[in-house]
Amino acid sequence: MNTQTDIGRFITLEGGEGAGKSTNATYFASQLEAAGITLRVTREPGGTVLGERIRELLLDPSHQAVHADTELLLMFAARAQHLNEVILPALQAGEWVLCDRFTDATYAYQGGGRGIDMQRIAELEAWVQQGFEPDMTILFDLPVETGLARAGKRGALDRFEQEQTSFFTSVRDTYLQRAKQYPRRFRVIDAAQKLDDVQRQLDTLVEELLATRDKHTGEQTR
Repeated sequence: MNTQTDIGRFITLEGGEGAGKSTNATYFASQLEAAGITLRVTREPGGTVLGERIRELLLDPSHQAVHADTELLLMFAARAQHLNEVILPALQAGEWVLCDRFTDATYAYQGGGRGIDMQRIAELEAWVQQGFEPDMTILFDLPVETGLARAGKRGALDRFEQEQTSFFTSVRDTYLQRAKQYPRRFRVIDAAQKLDDVQRQLDTLVEELLATRDKHTGEQTR
């Protein structure tokens, strides 16, 4: 459980291009809300007026000359605003927060994909987050070629989606490494499966989260 709140839960969704995060986020959110959870759904980069402006800059395919350090710092600038304006206040008010991408994406994309030293990312994480982390991270994993084929059907590609296959291979590898490094909070889902099969796995995770909530509520009322 997140050490910074005894009320809300912070759940993050991660995965490479074409992993189906958006579709499954909608389903997952509906299942939590049907169980009576007050839920805030948000995303990174973004989630605030400032964060969405930063998102536009980061995804704009005309900004090909963005330096990797600039990209990294913009990610954490948006995250600092997001945490303090949206995520932490919602958790403290008793809401649960479901976030499409968080800091694991920075390790995967800027660390794995761009090759930035992981320790530099960790230092920014420590500064901005002060030990705060998700209660659960759901990683939608699938082969890179499958994901890129799906992403290509959505229309025009953003700045990240235009990267080479080797970039996304490094992103996926980093995600899987982090899942092994942090097994307590990661849940890995095979996103190459049929949608019904993926959502059945999400149903199991909803049950897990609700069981944790009920156990904690019982402990507080004793």
